Amino acid sequence: MTEQGRSPVVRHGRVARAAPLLGAASRTAGEAVVASLRGRRDAGFHERAADRYARRLGRSKGVLMKAGQLLSFVSFTPAVDGEYAPIYRAALARLQDDAPPMPYEDAAAMVAAELGAPPEELFAEFDREPLAAASIGQVHAATLADGRRVAVKVQYPGVAEAIRADLANTELLVGFFTLARSIAPALTRMDLRGLAREAAERIGAELDYRAEAASQAEFADLYRGHPFIRVPEIVPELCAGRVLTMELSDGMRWRKALTAESGLRDRWAEALYRFTIGSLRRVGLFNADPHPGNYLFHEDGTVTFLDFGCVKRFTPRQAVQIGAMVSAAVDDDAEAFATVMRDTGFLPSGGEAFDPAEVIGWFRTTLNSLVEPQPFTFTPERTARMVARAYSPTGEYGPLVRRLSLPPDFMLLTRIELGMNAVLGELNATGPWLDICNEWDRGGPPATPYGELDQRFWKERHEGRSLV
Repeated sequence: MTEQGRSPVVRHGRVARAAPLLGAASRTAGEAVVASLRGRRDAGFHERAADRYARRLGRSKGVLMKAGQLLSFVSFTPAVDGEYAPIYRAALARLQDDAPPMPYEDAAAMVAAELGAPPEELFAEFDREPLAAASIGQVHAATLADGRRVAVKVQYPGVAEAIRADLANTELLVGFFTLARSIAPALTRMDLRGLAREAAERIGAELDYRAEAASQAEFADLYRGHPFIRVPEIVPELCAGRVLTMELSDGMRWRKALTAESGLRDRWAEALYRFTIGSLRRVGLFNADPHPGNYLFHEDGTVTFLDFGCVKRFTPRQAVQIGAMVSAAVDDDAEAFATVMRDTGFLPSGGEAFDPAEVIGWFRTTLNSLVEPQPFTFTPERTARMVARAYSPTGEYGPLVRRLSLPPDFMLLTRIELGMNAVLGELNATGPWLDICNEWDRGGPPATPYGELDQRFWKERHEGRSLV
């Protein structure tokens, strides 16, 4: 809620949408001048700045809030002084599952407009207070006439129009860049425009809840009965363009999960890894939003996966190419790797020449969890070092990265790679990640007890559907 206790409305108009963010960044810049004159930027400065960003991003909805959610679990270490990075992560973490909600009257009106009747007529019970409020909509618990408990995701009024306006909003992009620069001056040399545009396009694709319901139903069918991966079932008759109804799932949220004992966190991490990467390798489906708020964790080591608004589909050939690319990099086979890179379009087939040894060296940097000694432990510090080394424009691979092309079909791979590294890093997860990948890419034996369960499930329930 706002300081006045009211739910924020979704602002319209380019300047109106950008003004709160620009104001936050300019005020922070002013404080920075004063701090620099005093010869220091203390923790108080960073705490005020982080809180300011979190509050304004949380009220913005749509593109800006989603950007804040992404920032909330990406390591700041390469850009912000290490001792202050946790301040920003803690403040922006509020966006993961504590966004300002809309009033019940607005939610009920949206349900009636989309489903043809108010919640009181469609459900035996419908909780007035939302379970969670996020960047595009909020979730209410409800009960069906047959007694089933469900979660009803209701889109914010006006958010679709606001997001579509955001896609062409120059002032908003300027505000985003000003925010990035004021948090981390070192980022001024980075090309964030493409990243912001891609994030906005992905959010635009999430506006139609009917498409999300279809994707979630497909994943639920694939994983129904899986021993450690859960996907809530969709209630199709209560889904529409801006309302989505699914089975209600209870579980531990991200912040509490981080306090669990290490063995349980390792099992959760393996479940996350096998679902996110395994779905791509086995069936060419890629749930491309590795956001901590999209997971529910359970004491038995299982994980429930939520939010299927951003799903990418790969052809069998593309899935095989991805596996071949990873295997060649792990083997340090520069020629084989360059061949696959040209085949996928990462490297041009003619014209500018690339040194295969340099290219594979860069790619192996991004695969530190596979090429370093096993078992490997993810940590925030390791993730930060990997990101800085592989993607910094002033680092050893900066000139190469600027010359590489990124095929549109593979753009989300970078997002999922960085997202998964960040999530597993926060969990401080340890596992035999190379042997797990070898299960998919080389037909290797199960690497863990979860691997045995996973392989048995796919053999018994989905034999013939695997792409590898």
